[in-house]
Amino acid sequence: MITNLPNMLTLSRIGVIPPLILLFYWDDPLAGWVSMGLLTFAGVTDYLDGYFARTRRQHSRLGRMLDPIADKLLVTSVILMLVAFDRAPLFASLVILCRELLVSGLREFLAELRVSVPVTRLAKWKTVIQMVAIGFLLVGEAGPVFFAPYVTTVLIGEILLWSAAVLTLVTGFDYLRAGLKHIYSPARPQDPAPRRAPPEPRGAKPTSSVG
Repeated sequence: MITNLPNMLTLSRIGVIPPLILLFYWDDPLAGWVSMGLLTFAGVTDYLDGYFARTRRQHSRLGRMLDPIADKLLVTSVILMLVAFDRAPLFASLVILCRELLVSGLREFLAELRVSVPVTRLAKWKTVIQMVAIGFLLVGEAGPVFFAPYVTTVLIGEILLWSAAVLTLVTGFDYLRAGLKHIYSPARPQDPAPRRAPPEPRGAKPTSSVG
């Protein structure tokens, strides 16, 4: 059901996307901190919806469909806005976005074959680093300088995003390799259709197996 707690938490991640986008047009240092707060809230709900789905046994097909969609919508929209406002490295962002498209396509293909690809530990680390990087880049120049004048919030965010891009290439290759095994695996032969007996000529007497 859409009204159970895990699904509501998932939908809330989609709900924070419009205000996150609007905050890019608010020319105030506070906007970056509010944006990071919304992103942190979305990250917490990502953990909680899975936790409550397990503990309350509220798994549903709708939740399984919405959860990856909400994650990808959030990450894709924020990265696109960061690139549009020249607040994130373009190439690293393209690597991350292309990987998301690749994995989405592979998962859809493998789902038709009823093959599941589990999320690896490295992919989980990639997601964590990616979200932290986005948070630093959202704060941007409004953040503190850790070791003046070089190590700024923006620099840390860019380094983390490049790190996430490298992990994205590694994990994306793992998903692609797993998918290619099923793409090029020989198809199972289908059972031959049963042969039908030729029709008897009209007027012929039906044959009987009784002697």
